Amino acid sequence: MPEQKSPSRVALGRKHHGIVARAIERWRQSGILDEQTAARLSDSITIASFDWQRTARYAFIISIFCLVIAVGAILADEVLMKLLMRIFNAPAIVKCAFLAAVSAALFRYGLFLRKRYPHRLYGNESVFFLGVLALAAAVFFLGVAIDTGTGHYSVLFLVASVLYSLLGLWFPSKLVWVFGLLSLGAWMGTETGYVSGHGMYFLGMNYPLRFVFFGAALTALGIAGRHSFVNGNATTSSLSVKERLLSMSTQIKVIGLLNLFVALWIMSIFGNYGDMSHWQKVRQYELLHWSILFGAVALAAIWYGLRQDDGVLRGFGLTFLFINLYTRFFEYFWDSIHKAAFFAVLAVSFWYLGSKAEAIWHIGQRGHP
Repeated sequence: MPEQKSPSRVALGRKHHGIVARAIERWRQSGILDEQTAARLSDSITIASFDWQRTARYAFIISIFCLVIAVGAILADEVLMKLLMRIFNAPAIVKCAFLAAVSAALFRYGLFLRKRYPHRLYGNESVFFLGVLALAAAVFFLGVAIDTGTGHYSVLFLVASVLYSLLGLWFPSKLVWVFGLLSLGAWMGTETGYVSGHGMYFLGMNYPLRFVFFGAALTALGIAGRHSFVNGNATTSSLSVKERLLSMSTQIKVIGLLNLFVALWIMSIFGNYGDMSHWQKVRQYELLHWSILFGAVALAAIWYGLRQDDGVLRGFGLTFLFINLYTRFFEYFWDSIHKAAFFAVLAVSFWYLGSKAEAIWHIGQRGHP
């Protein structure tokens, strides 16, 4: 009889190892697992000596920031700028073509790395990010080449959004798709500003109110797509265009929620005013309905997130509910009470919040209230 090989041990972070170990112990105590199976499962996991995955993510993020700083330092150096101007002293359309070729090469290299090293998620996405930057520069020089002096530069954001969205679905890449959504938001803001003659109002709405509707629309699409998409065991390369689009529902929902809640927060402070002189004459209680709407949307996100077990909705709802409450606290009580009492109330409230969060965490640790 051949000797049975011992299964390889799975290295988990300290936090996840504790969660899995406690789950195994509870199953053993409740009789779901027998002693032998529980022992085998416990022996199959181990604590990772170092979180290399998180280190890789942070290293790539720092690398990208350093690259951006390096480019900024080059642009700030007069000697290097003169050298660059000599090197790139070419028509805008030539620069556009050159940067488009660089972007295509980066995307192709990223796809090559993904195919050869599919487990190197952050390294592959970093290459895609560089391709995104090169493509943005190419679109910029395209705008310079075709500029007629009308100031209608919002069309460039639309071009970028279409390109990023198509590439994000083709690869597929969630990072590139997110930049498509961000570019779409930039196009919406600049296009409505251009149509309204660069005024503060479009159809009676200032900029934040427009993004409330924009964010709400994206959020609704993301939630609907999340319920419609069933991935199964299919690989991303075998998915149809519709399935790939539905697979991006989480990104659509997150960008939509971000636009919606940030816009509602600004609305709760400034209301539907586009002129600071008019806003300064308004009393705070006259904007209370925007604060109530902000809070109602946050509570709705929490309720729906709890009902559907959606951590993204719950997280956004809880975060911006507290932002709403503390913003109102600063608005209504900053000038009316002593600063020592003001910060004492803040300290007590955060202490209470922390104690409740700790109690909830311990309930989750014990597995019973």
